[in-house]
Amino acid sequence: MKRRREAEVVASEIRSAIEELSLLAVNLKTGGTAVGDVHDQTSAHVPLKPFISLCNLLIQVLDKIGPTMAVLRQDVHHNIQRLENFHESDPSKYWDVVEILKKEVNEGKAKKGHTCSKSFVWLTRSLDFILALLQLLAKDFGRNMEQAVEESYTITLKPWHGWISSAAYRVALKLVPDTQTLLNILKVKDEDDDMLKEEIQNLISLLTPVLEQNKDILRTYGLDKLKST
Repeated sequence: MKRRREAEVVASEIRSAIEELSLLAVNLKTGGTAVGDVHDQTSAHVPLKPFISLCNLLIQVLDKIGPTMAVLRQDVHHNIQRLENFHESDPSKYWDVVEILKKEVNEGKAKKGHTCSKSFVWLTRSLDFILALLQLLAKDFGRNMEQAVEESYTITLKPWHGWISSAAYRVALKLVPDTQTLLNILKVKDEDDDMLKEEIQNLISLLTPVLEQNKDILRTYGLDKLKST
C-alpha cells in the first residue's frame, strides 16, 4: 500500500513537471528569442520560479529511483538553494535567472567560488541527464537500467566531472534498481506501459527546447565549459 501511494505521488510530480515545462515553453514562444540564436540570448528569459519548481519535481522523482541518485540529488538541492537565496535578496529584480547571470558575469564573479552561475550550469546539466535517461527508457522499456543510467551519465555529466565526481557516480551505479521496478514506481493506478510511455514522451518534448535555450544562454555568457573536480 505504501509503495502504491509513493507511486501515485511520483506520477503526480511528473505531471506537475509537465505543467511547469509548459510555462517555460510559453516563455520560449513569447520571449522573442529563437532557440539556437546564440547572438540574441542576452534578451532571453528563464523565469526562476518555474525553473526551480521543475528542478524540485524532477529531483523528487530521482529520490524514488533510490540511493544511486543521492549524489546528484544533493548537488541539485544545494544549487536550487543558492538560486532561491539570491532571488529572495531582490525578488522583483531577480525573477529571471538571466539577470542573475548578467550581474555575476559583469562583476567578474561568475566562475569564482560557489556562484549562481555555476548552479544554473549544473542544474541544466542535471536536467540534461534526466532527459537522456527518459529518452532511452521511452525507446525501450526493456532496456537494462544500469546501462541506461551509465550511458546517460556518460553523454551528459561525465565530460564535465573530475575524477572525484566520476568515482562517486561509478559507486552509485551499483545501486540502480532494475527497469521494471522503476516503471512500477512511475505508474499510477490502472496505467499501462503505453500510457506511461506517452506521458514520458510528452515530458521529453517539453523539456528538450527548454534545455536547448539554457545551453545557448550558457554559451552566450561563456559558462558552458565549466568543469568540477
